[in-house]
Amino acid sequence: MASGPDRDEDIAPWVRGLGLDGLVDLHVHFLPERMLNKVWAYFDGMAERLGYSWPVWYRKPERERVETLRSFGVLDFAPLVYPHKPGMAEWLNGWTREFADRVPGAVPTATLYPEPSAVSYVDAAVRAGVRCFKAHIQVGAYDPRDRELDPAWGILAEAGVPVVVHAGHGPERGPFTGLDVFGEVLARHPQLVTVLAHAGMPEYETALALVKRFPRVYLDTTMVGVPFTEKLMPLPPDWTDQLVTIADRVALGTDFPNIPYPYATQLRAIAGWADDDRLGDEFLRAVLHDTPAKLLNL
Repeated sequence: MASGPDRDEDIAPWVRGLGLDGLVDLHVHFLPERMLNKVWAYFDGMAERLGYSWPVWYRKPERERVETLRSFGVLDFAPLVYPHKPGMAEWLNGWTREFADRVPGAVPTATLYPEPSAVSYVDAAVRAGVRCFKAHIQVGAYDPRDRELDPAWGILAEAGVPVVVHAGHGPERGPFTGLDVFGEVLARHPQLVTVLAHAGMPEYETALALVKRFPRVYLDTTMVGVPFTEKLMPLPPDWTDQLVTIADRVALGTDFPNIPYPYATQLRAIAGWADDDRLGDEFLRAVLHDTPAKLLNL
């Protein structure tokens, strides 16, 4: 079994050593510059609000961020966006389409918000070939059970387009965070292909239960099991035992560029899980490439 890379410079050769051509990252963020600067300001204020600092590790111009991902051997990635008020989602969807058209490896993504136009622009995005949606319930501060979203969830479920859902309480609670809330959406739309961002942290056990209950629910690895997060929202002690039962429903996500540590740190955490003889390199290849590639229809 291959231990994880020590430094970012080691990522590409480590990935090749697993027999992979590269990585597929289901959870990264590229946004319009003005919006991204506001996101970075949010993280800059974490120390004052929550008592711990969150230095954005890859605070670079867009071109350099894309080149950085390529240097890691990332073949394809989902640039996720998210609105926080009505009228933003359709505009962001246009921006991500343009971004995907001009950046090799970026798959077309979209987002949504509870508003009368949601069903129209979600349907349009699916027809245009969008391969992944993002729903950020914490930032959006909206109820995913809102009836204005029901037709949109139905369209996504029927089309089989995955939605990466930030529904957990981490890093801050929102008025409608909590996996029990999104669990009600899944009960209405059990065929919805859902990727629980951050493995639902800190509600890992609930996330695992949803994966086992609904056959089209997955977890992503974003910030899961890294030292930064383990100090705040540690994994349950039986984490790898649980992964053995759902090994084909875990996909690489990282939160690049907004993470407070090097990209290699996430890969070391995943490699540590694979040290369990029941998982191994087969699990690594699935998480780092095969499962996210399947979800993104690559």
